[in-house]
Amino acid sequence: MNIYFACSITGGREFEAGYQKIVAALTADGHEIPTSHLVQSDVMENERKLTPQEVYERDINWIKNCDVLIAEVSVPSHGVGYEIGFALNIGKPVLCLYQKERRVSKMIIGNKNSALNVQEYTDIENAILQARAFLDRP
Repeated sequence: MNIYFACSITGGREFEAGYQKIVAALTADGHEIPTSHLVQSDVMENERKLTPQEVYERDINWIKNCDVLIAEVSVPSHGVGYEIGFALNIGKPVLCLYQKERRVSKMIIGNKNSALNVQEYTDIENAILQARAFLDRP
C-alpha cells in the first residue's frame, strides 16, 4: 500500500524517534512511504533546499497518489493539518495518531468525516498496532 506519512517538521521534532519507528515498521510490512525521509533527523536541512512551491507541489502529488494518509498529530503542525484536510477533501482514508494525554486540535477530534479515524496511543508499539489495524480494515 502507498502511505503518505505526515508528521511535524517545523512545529517541533520531539516525537522524531517515534515517527522513525512507525515508518520503519510499516516499511518492513512492505508498504511504500514516499514521505519516509521526513522522519529523518536531517529533514530540516534537506527540505531547506526546496522552495515552498516545490514542497507544496511534491506533497500534494504524493497525497493524490497515496492509498491512505497516516498522521502523527501529537505535535501541532499547520502543514500536517493542511495535509489531513486536503486528503479528506479528495476522499482519502486518514488515520490520526496521537500520544495519550496530548492536546489535539478540536478541528481534528471534532471532525466526523467517515474517512477520518483518530486514535490515541500509549506507546509507539501501540501506535504501530493501530496503524496496522487501520491498514488491514476492508
